[in-house]
Amino acid sequence: MTPPRPTGVPILRLGDVLVTGLLNELDDTSALAFTAELTERIVSDGARGVLIDISRLEIIDSFVARTLTELTTMARLLGARVIVAGMRPAVAITLVELGLRLTGVETALNAEQGLTALGWQRMPHPPGPPGKARP
Repeated sequence: MTPPRPTGVPILRLGDVLVTGLLNELDDTSALAFTAELTERIVSDGARGVLIDISRLEIIDSFVARTLTELTTMARLLGARVIVAGMRPAVAITLVELGLRLTGVETALNAEQGLTALGWQRMPHPPGPPGKARP
């Protein structure tokens, strides 16, 4: 199998969670490449969760909505939970007005809430110097 062509969309690994974000609209070719790359990373990294930050997107058309829905279904079949974070109010309104549904897609207000839903917790205090106990 040919490895997927890199899309230029960064995919970071934090333990068993992959974190990525859509910085702008994806064309058909880029969306398919992103889906292929992300699903390959889910398998190769053994990811149990994926956070997709869409806070930079000002619009979501029917193609991007369908891509997110299909990607969520594929990830679920591969054993990973997907959370889409950071949807702007105008995007949510447009999706509803157009009758577009993100069936099966979990959402969070922001990336921090999405990571928390995937089991990540923010440290209450930064760690001290090595070898020194915190008060």
